[in-house]
Amino acid sequence: MELAQIGADVYACLQPDTGLGASNSGFVNRGGGLVVDTMWDLPRTRNMITLYSTVAREPSRRLVNTHHNGDHCWGNQLFAETGTEIIGHRLCAEYFLRESSPEFFVALCEAEDVGAPFDGFARSLRAFDFHDIVLTPPTTLIDTDTVVDLDGLEAHLLYVGPAHTPGDVVVHLPTEGIVFTGDILFHHCTPIGWEGTFANWIAALERIEALEPAVVVPGHGPLANTEGLRALREYLQYVYADARDSFETGRSTLEAGKHVELGPYAQWTEPERLAFQIDRAYREFEGVAWDTKVDTGRVFGEVAELRDYYEARA
Repeated sequence: MELAQIGADVYACLQPDTGLGASNSGFVNRGGGLVVDTMWDLPRTRNMITLYSTVAREPSRRLVNTHHNGDHCWGNQLFAETGTEIIGHRLCAEYFLRESSPEFFVALCEAEDVGAPFDGFARSLRAFDFHDIVLTPPTTLIDTDTVVDLDGLEAHLLYVGPAHTPGDVVVHLPTEGIVFTGDILFHHCTPIGWEGTFANWIAALERIEALEPAVVVPGHGPLANTEGLRALREYLQYVYADARDSFETGRSTLEAGKHVELGPYAQWTEPERLAFQIDRAYREFEGVAWDTKVDTGRVFGEVAELRDYYEARA
């Protein structure tokens, strides 16, 4: 984990992209401070807070959650303990308690034999410590774009969901040319997500591109710019078109995943997570509502099969 200064009083806390859950955070050291996202567990969140304390004397006054996935908000309780205002979209708060609990993840990590299809998922989880987490959703809720004044520096909270998740918010600092995207952008790593729609996710990337930011802090992966936004947009468009061909041809979702020629995208980390996008596309083609509960066990099984398929071809 490292702290990178990316603007005047603006910082990014970056984790090496080791795969699932290695998320990024941001900090604006103005107007009492504004943090963008926490980490998946308390030890990593404490490390993040320690890094921010090297440039700020007091705990941050505000925290923004870009969405409800645990790897961006399960460290919230450490901020609530110091009286930090936690801001998020109304749908972020609504979905906050719908995912698997920290207790379930602890049990999964400590199980001797998880078995298929969750064995690979459990191995990834063991890099984290899910003990003692108290889920702490946002309490200051927004419904539309909102501007926060940080002692003369404006932070624009832009609602772009449902894209990756229902309550996606990105944080734009216009005068600095910086955007914190949450998981609207996965940079050099394969996107994962089973909520929202392709059209909305692509539109969200286009909206951020139009801002012409000089620096983009992705939810996962290294710092980016508009080229990174364009690369993910083109990936989603490519996968969607290929999946439609497979759907109309009658291929199963697993066959559709194997049909996609990844080309340069094969170099992105965890390319097998393509299975989530194929599943999302098929549900759209079948007219299934985007917020219908997904059979994650089946999709994780296809993730594992695609991983084996790619390794066999390597």
